[in-house]
Amino acid sequence: MISVLFLVLAGFLAGTMNAVAGGGSFISFPALVAAGVPAVAANASSTVALVPGTLASTWAYTTGPHGMQVTGLGGLRFRDLLAVSVAGGVSGAVLLLSTPGATFDAVIPWLLLLATLVFAFGRRMGAALRARMRLGRGAALAVQFLLGLYGGYFGGAVGLMMMAAWMLLDTVDLKAMNPARTLLTSAMNIVAVLCFVVAGQVWWPQALSVLVGAATGGYAGARIAQRLPPLAMRAVVTLVTVSMTVVFFVRAYG
Repeated sequence: MISVLFLVLAGFLAGTMNAVAGGGSFISFPALVAAGVPAVAANASSTVALVPGTLASTWAYTTGPHGMQVTGLGGLRFRDLLAVSVAGGVSGAVLLLSTPGATFDAVIPWLLLLATLVFAFGRRMGAALRARMRLGRGAALAVQFLLGLYGGYFGGAVGLMMMAAWMLLDTVDLKAMNPARTLLTSAMNIVAVLCFVVAGQVWWPQALSVLVGAATGGYAGARIAQRLPPLAMRAVVTLVTVSMTVVFFVRAYG
């Protein structure tokens, strides 16, 4: 019972973080590892658990008095972004399933470090790059495919990576990014989940415990995000991401 409550709480925090500022997998993935799930299966189970939360966030963003529309971005049609995201998500999931557990244990701290750096500096990096360059349609779709690949393989801070990349497009409303970001993240995660389920890599009791908390936290976090500035939450999430990155470096190489 203590383990179940721990995973439900971790899921709630992860879902809230994803909706408000991103980085929810920094909570759900370590929580599953701490509960005894092997790293590759923990990553697969974390993806399964967080999908309903991102769907709940999308629902919250697009309904209610402050609802926003899911549209294309910077001249790109949403269906094109969706297609390449799904293709990338499948490719990333297949790549994860073909990665030996020991290799993934060695790689995961570096993926966490990449996600931490993007989380901490992604917006500023995107703004700085936008002052010097723009992405054309073809290049933007190629980048979106790579984001889908990363999302299917690991996914930490993939929503923030998307926002940083989209800032290189000519015309993007930053506030309008959120519904598209959450829906595309959900799409790449859903196809990855199907791959993980078929491969038998999901630890269902643990994944469902996180899922219950994440679905509630995702909806609540999206409502909060529409009303409150996320700076304080981002500071907390940054602290969490740095801490988890250090823990996994020590675990892999200490």
